[in-house]
Amino acid sequence: MFFVVLKANDNGEGGTFALYSLICRYAKVNLLPNRQLADEHISSFKLKLPTPELERALNIKETLERKSFVKTLLLLLVLMGTSMIIGDGILTPAISVMSAVSGLRGQIPGFGTNALVIVSIVILVGLFSIQRFGTSKVGFTFAPALALWFFSLGTIGIYNLIKHDITVLRALNPAYIYFFFKKNTGKAWSALGGCVLCITGAEAMFADLGHFSVPSIQIAFTFVVFPCLLLAYMGQAAYLMRYPDSAERIFYDSIPDGFFWPVFVIATIAAVIASQAMISASFSCIKQAMALGCFPRLKIVHTSRKLMGQIYIPVINWFLMIMCVAVVAAFRSTTDIANAYGIAEVGVMIVSTTLVTLVMLLIWQTNLFLALCFPLVFGTLEIFYLSAVLTKIKEGGWLPLAFASIFLCVMYTWNYGSVLKYQSEVSEKISTDFLLELGSTLGTVRVPGIGLLYNELVQGIPSVFGQFLLDLPAIHTTIVFVCIKYVPIPVVPQEERFLFRRLGPKDYHIFRCVARYGYKDVRKEDHRAFEQLLVESLEKFLRREAQDLSLESNLEETEFDSISERSRDPGVLRGDRAGELRIPLMSEQRFEEAEISTSYEAVSALPSSVMSSDEDPSLEYELSALREAMDSGFTYLLGHGDVRAKKNSWFLKKLVINYFYAFLRKNCRGGAATMKVPHTNIMQVGMTYMV
Repeated sequence: MFFVVLKANDNGEGGTFALYSLICRYAKVNLLPNRQLADEHISSFKLKLPTPELERALNIKETLERKSFVKTLLLLLVLMGTSMIIGDGILTPAISVMSAVSGLRGQIPGFGTNALVIVSIVILVGLFSIQRFGTSKVGFTFAPALALWFFSLGTIGIYNLIKHDITVLRALNPAYIYFFFKKNTGKAWSALGGCVLCITGAEAMFADLGHFSVPSIQIAFTFVVFPCLLLAYMGQAAYLMRYPDSAERIFYDSIPDGFFWPVFVIATIAAVIASQAMISASFSCIKQAMALGCFPRLKIVHTSRKLMGQIYIPVINWFLMIMCVAVVAAFRSTTDIANAYGIAEVGVMIVSTTLVTLVMLLIWQTNLFLALCFPLVFGTLEIFYLSAVLTKIKEGGWLPLAFASIFLCVMYTWNYGSVLKYQSEVSEKISTDFLLELGSTLGTVRVPGIGLLYNELVQGIPSVFGQFLLDLPAIHTTIVFVCIKYVPIPVVPQEERFLFRRLGPKDYHIFRCVARYGYKDVRKEDHRAFEQLLVESLEKFLRREAQDLSLESNLEETEFDSISERSRDPGVLRGDRAGELRIPLMSEQRFEEAEISTSYEAVSALPSSVMSSDEDPSLEYELSALREAMDSGFTYLLGHGDVRAKKNSWFLKKLVINYFYAFLRKNCRGGAATMKVPHTNIMQVGMTYMV
């Protein structure tokens, strides 16, 4: 299972949301309807639609796209898995640190439960306090520390096997599983919950997959982690055969005399590293959820200039710290925390198995028998483990379910409200005919400058633009409707970032720009760098538009002269067709909502001999007008939207939208804070969206 799940990565990214984004690329299951055909042309999209021969894959794709309740069910499943991972971000530091510190109980006289709790809380507070510095500054110590840790586990295990009872190696025989259950029945079933703790951390490793390569994880797990853990557990079993009363603190009791303090120090460092990995995984999952519109916008700090995956989310960090401290102070024992930990682990595994099965059927197009064997074998085992850990609900198992429920409600409420708001914007967008009736002056005065109107629409004219025309005495000579959109891929190449389209006649100077980002992309550029990049891309768009029009005119003039020649040489026809595909403007004139990418490769695909800017005075005039507007400055036009449920809505919908979603919008980061734009360059108008 380990190797299969690692193979199901999204261009090297792991986690439940990475699997969800992978599925979103192959089937339109995202509830936010902002997908564009041009997104599939991004070089890292790598879309391979199911072939017509595989009817099963096509049927699955059609079912996912057609039935809204299936989309909602898939989203809820992903959100539940993500919520469980965030819950692990609370439980892992608590149980790891407490387990390491508990070794002092038998070593220092008078070191009781109160001392254990206090020392654990001090270490946890210190761990979360250094998160803002990032792991890159201390990350170089992780590899040698963990190598020393696993070497210690394996060596101590071999020592105990040889010294105490080498016959425990017979436990490798699967027949003893049957004998164990036959003899102990109910107690054996309950013991399965403890076995889950042997594989904890696998979900963090999958979520942190972007920091490593898949082969490196497979090699490390196969030849280092698994053998050392197996030797450690067998060594402890051999020790228990001679000293059965040491079960409560078997790890430290089985350490050879004279090696306690070195192993204690290494164990504490390993616990901190394991906690760090889980905290980083929580940050990564939340960032992915934010990018895909499933979590309120929060401040994200990038702690490394070289590694874009090194992030720090202050609000989440302090929330996790408070919850960790509360768990340690309330439970005061690793036993109850372990019961809670098991449910979270198995929950994430079941979600991952379900999503990987869907990937196998839809994307890999695996043989149906092999694809069904995966959930049948591993899913059955996970259900067995789940049934065992669910018996511990009253003994602490309720905790991860409570955490998961809270995060699930937050994420689904945000996604639900965002989808309704987007649908409201689509239904209320301004028609092009109304814009044409206003004329090139837009019914007001045009003043020099560039107005960047931020909205979420990828098509059409947003209704907030009409509000600006009503409230402002003048509007800028150049208007760009900017949409920041996240596409379901990890990274969008910089040269493929922007999509432009002209809205209205040339003398209106109105454009739409869709800035596309992947869920791992770093938006660290300041507003000046963004403005410069946007204007450069807009200039490329204008030049390409002029080249497209000139080429189209030349093609029309020579069309009838070349009919007979093309009929004799079908290869020429294919060349013309390919040329048309490289000229989106021609299809845009025939289809209202086509988009034009400003990538350099696409521009260079056109022959330079078609036309130069010197031969087109209108292009030169428009470029000079754009530069003049740029010199006059940029103004950010933002709509401060208030979302309210319609009066005839159900009570539950009013409660969710008017109170819960409104609370989240009020307390999350707004557009101005996200863009880091000076307040003097911002203009806002109020809008109310009835959903």
